[in-house]
Amino acid sequence: MTPLRLGYLYGLGAYLLWGFFPLYFKLLQPAGPLEILAHRIVWSVVFVTLLLAALRNIGFLRALARRPRALAGIAAAAALIAVNWGTYIYGVNSERVVETALGYFINPLVSVLLGVTVLRERLRPTQWLALGIGAAAVGVLTVDYGRLPWLALTLAVSFAGYGLVKKRLGLPAAEGLFVESAVLALPALGYLGWLAATGDLAFGHVSAGHTALLVLAGAATAIPLLFFAGAANRLPLTALGMLQYVAPILQLGCGVLIFHEPMPPARLAGFALVWLALVVFTTDALRHARRSRRARRAATPADLALAAPDSPR
Repeated sequence: MTPLRLGYLYGLGAYLLWGFFPLYFKLLQPAGPLEILAHRIVWSVVFVTLLLAALRNIGFLRALARRPRALAGIAAAAALIAVNWGTYIYGVNSERVVETALGYFINPLVSVLLGVTVLRERLRPTQWLALGIGAAAVGVLTVDYGRLPWLALTLAVSFAGYGLVKKRLGLPAAEGLFVESAVLALPALGYLGWLAATGDLAFGHVSAGHTALLVLAGAATAIPLLFFAGAANRLPLTALGMLQYVAPILQLGCGVLIFHEPMPPARLAGFALVWLALVVFTTDALRHARRSRRARRAATPADLALAAPDSPR
């Protein structure tokens, strides 16, 4: 199997698993969102520890301990992913799966906006058009909901911020997830202990199947992230960008077709504007990628030598 085909399989595996997450998190009730989040953190640490031990890759912690700025970045990434996970679980279990899907549809647009505001990147006119359409969509959905779609915006902003921090850290998927979960593990264990002391802990008190599903939250968190890392190492960025829409499409289908959440005309119009913004954004990205490839193929050896960094002497 070619690396490209394997990359597509990894990417589809990751986004299919993420797309069907609403079905899984619904099964974790009657545990509350914070208890589910705490189990997701704790069992992620356990699962990834076993994985790293099997790969004999625990030694990376010693090198990381000597990088205080990286540790601060990991703490920030951990806080952002905790907000994202907790908000998503709350959205699914409060029958707002459609709004969670909206969050991941607009996430690419928020990532572009962060690139402008944080990284001082310059956008092409078509990218500005996509952002404008996205802003109009949020306005339409605000009128429909009678409030800002805060849950969707929280998901989009927290995940885009997490991606920005992770890009700067450059940690591999398993190692990054281990350290981020380890940062959150102590407060998660403290919260589970408090629930046990007050008699409100669902873990071990519903059924054996429910307990097993809570334990499996660690594997359910880590496996799609590892698949995603495998895809990111093998696929062009444009292909990976196209695949990312699989998950929110499936989540939207779960919300409307399985959980029968309402989709009134105004809400559908807001989603249509979001999809239009994504079409504009994706088309521009594909066009720009094709131009870049043509420019590289047309470059002469002398041009490439000038563009390359100086070789060591």
